[in-house]
Amino acid sequence: MHALLWLLALSFPHPGSSAEPGYRVIDFDWVDGTRARAVPARLYWPASATPAAPVPLVLFSHGIGGSREGYSYLGTHWSSHGVASLHVQHTGSDAALWRGNPFGVIGRLQDAAHESEAIARAEDMRFALDRILSARTGSHAAAVDRRRIVAAGHSYGANTTLLTIGAQVTREGRTIQFLDPRIAAAVVISAPPFYGETNLAAVMRAVSIPTIHITSTGDEIEIPGYRSGVEDRLAIFDAIADPRKLLAVFDGGSHSMFTDRAYTGGPSLNAQVKRATADLTMAFFDSVFAADHAALAQWQRTWQSILAQPPLAPPTSGAGTTGAHTPTPLPGHPLPVPRWSSAR
Repeated sequence: MHALLWLLALSFPHPGSSAEPGYRVIDFDWVDGTRARAVPARLYWPASATPAAPVPLVLFSHGIGGSREGYSYLGTHWSSHGVASLHVQHTGSDAALWRGNPFGVIGRLQDAAHESEAIARAEDMRFALDRILSARTGSHAAAVDRRRIVAAGHSYGANTTLLTIGAQVTREGRTIQFLDPRIAAAVVISAPPFYGETNLAAVMRAVSIPTIHITSTGDEIEIPGYRSGVEDRLAIFDAIADPRKLLAVFDGGSHSMFTDRAYTGGPSLNAQVKRATADLTMAFFDSVFAADHAALAQWQRTWQSILAQPPLAPPTSGAGTTGAHTPTPLPGHPLPVPRWSSAR
């Protein structure tokens, strides 16, 4: 039930040698005049990108209190392997939350989590994509392969990503949705509960592109009056009906180890998870855009030691199974895709 089905068959670039190609980092200080809202962004741009050899583009959304400077380990990895990434900064829920009176942090966090900011973040993503694909921004638009645009995000940014790929909620009889049909796949890292919604299947029913979901058994968000654990990440994964989805759960760790922070979750595991996450996303892109699953199978063999393990008993199979996350093997490979069961 949780197997990925691969429908796209587009070419995907690989480095031509063991030496990683170069990249540039370019900052934009955009302003969306229709909303009077600043939308800063940082572009990681592969040196190999040309109109004759266009590259995929990842549109990345940071977690609460983050910025365009964050998640650099992903931006540098992707761009050094021929994938551009545009890291959008959301000014209503960015690093400015940590500045000012420390006793007001909780209140600022609560304001940043308001639905109005969730909506603004989704609009930031559309605006940033419009800008980078506009010839007015420079030569980048001509060198982006518009068939290979990916939305990605961590934590609050994972929720933002889900909105851009079809998640929707109903408020006072009005459906709120920000589906961007230009996005062909999505990377969802540590998604929190979806804005208080309980019928997640209804929220996710319009998601109809390949997704990869990444979390860990220690993936907990905890602030005064609020807690969210790995079970919330699994619930969102399960709620997506489109079978082109993949789940990877690391054993241990923390919610913030997927950021640039170096020691949270344990210094050794932290570094391994960052490398594994970067490699996994590249393998996912291979599978989606080139129908090449070999990198995914190799990824599991490489990183099996830090993945959460399934139960010893044979898993229950069949549609409608809850609690056990047991995808079928990838086509042509004896190894199952990364999986985890809550019944450990």
